Amino acid sequence: MPLRVELVRQLKRRRTMVMGGLLFALPFILLIAFQVGDPGGGGNGAQRVNLMDTATASGANFAAVNLFASAGFLLVIPVALFFGDTVASEASWSSLRYLLAAPVPRARLLWSKLAVAFGLSLAALVLLPVVALAVGTAAYGWGPLQLPVGGTLPTGTAAVRLLIVVAYILVSQLITAALAFWLSTRTDAPLGAVGGAVGLTIIGNVLDEVTALGDWRHFVPAHWQYAWLDAVQPQLDWSDMIQGTSLSLTYAMVLFALAFRGFARKDVVS
Repeated sequence: MPLRVELVRQLKRRRTMVMGGLLFALPFILLIAFQVGDPGGGGNGAQRVNLMDTATASGANFAAVNLFASAGFLLVIPVALFFGDTVASEASWSSLRYLLAAPVPRARLLWSKLAVAFGLSLAALVLLPVVALAVGTAAYGWGPLQLPVGGTLPTGTAAVRLLIVVAYILVSQLITAALAFWLSTRTDAPLGAVGGAVGLTIIGNVLDEVTALGDWRHFVPAHWQYAWLDAVQPQLDWSDMIQGTSLSLTYAMVLFALAFRGFARKDVVS
């Protein structure tokens, strides 16, 4: 299956348009919220509040706040959707066996769908900060990135830091992507694959809040999901992001390998 054909098919699907529209609309929703609310009110000194307090400082700050507000859950949904709806949707349409009878090698079919899903996920993760940066710049002006701990970063440095943030969020979402993709090769129900990946991601977030687990939380992917906050500090610290990246890549490679191995031996009747 040519990549161009698969990409056009996925772009024309309603769920792709709806997800794109939702991510495009989020910065405008947050802008309205900051306009009608009190940007500096309701805080108790927590890290989340401090970051939110800088949202109206510049377009770069507004983009960073959009990423912070959506990284924990909202950005999980398009990744799980694009990867979990790949193979399972073909099975639910009873078209999977015809694709394989073309003949299309199973590995080539998976690689094609995997590449398109990755491209759409990357586009979704890039769309949000780009729109947020444009909206924030129009509303609050173009300026340096004001840091939650005090001080600022020049606009050029801030742009590089935001690119690092987006790249890390993408890497950290690879576990959800791989889990959704593996489930997609195991079921004929797209909703089951997408919902299973999102559900397990939520469970990971809950487990990370259980302090009684101690150092065992370091093996929970959610423990490192906000390691990118080190990129919006005066001195860039890579240590937590390296640990989070290593964990994410390890889990993702195992799950992707299981998906290819299982699908190669699966009796496809759908």
